[in-house]
Amino acid sequence: MQGVTKRFGTMQALTGVDLQVPPGQVVALLGANGAGKSTLVRVAATTVIADEGTVRVGGWDVATSAGRARSRIGVVLNEERSFYWRISGRDNIEFFAALHGLGRRAARERAQEALEDVDLVEVADRRVDRYSSGMRARLGLARSLLGRPDVLLLDEPTRSLDPGASIAIRQVVLHLTEVRNAAVLFVTHDLHEAAEVASQVVILSRGRIVASIAGGTDAGTLERMFLESST
Repeated sequence: MQGVTKRFGTMQALTGVDLQVPPGQVVALLGANGAGKSTLVRVAATTVIADEGTVRVGGWDVATSAGRARSRIGVVLNEERSFYWRISGRDNIEFFAALHGLGRRAARERAQEALEDVDLVEVADRRVDRYSSGMRARLGLARSLLGRPDVLLLDEPTRSLDPGASIAIRQVVLHLTEVRNAAVLFVTHDLHEAAEVASQVVILSRGRIVASIAGGTDAGTLERMFLESST
């Protein structure tokens, strides 16, 4: 991202944002409610068009080559609501695989692969309305992997999850960066989570990046820097 700016009427959501997410790394995005985090994710995901600046995914401009950029991206939005609760997790993932243009056999194979990636195979044939919140979160992550994306955009994927379920999501994300060299933008409010997963921590305040911190920084230091940069 270079110089990304977005306005909604008189509200300035993003102002001159420069951000790079390298392959094989997790960039954690922190910020108070209303800081512009979700808008930034949606601009990167091609669902919101920036007023100014450029965004490239795998070299493709999201404004002029949105389809090609989109094919490189997997997205998880918080509080996912698009699954069909009365059918199984497997049937859901196969359905979304078909929307990627895959035939029946290929959709089954790709769905199996995605379910294995998030460790849901054992419960794949259970109805989604019988899933725990952690299972549903992993199902959302499985759906984002159907296109074998180079880039993952995760908007608070562990929100409202218990510690065990949150750990499981983080483990999957780290595995994907290591095994598939995925570039991951990970939005979170959890400073401990950011400290655990991030190669780099970026703090967004009022639509601007106000701090960039190296990975490996402990949660206490992140908290102090977050408070200083947000005031």
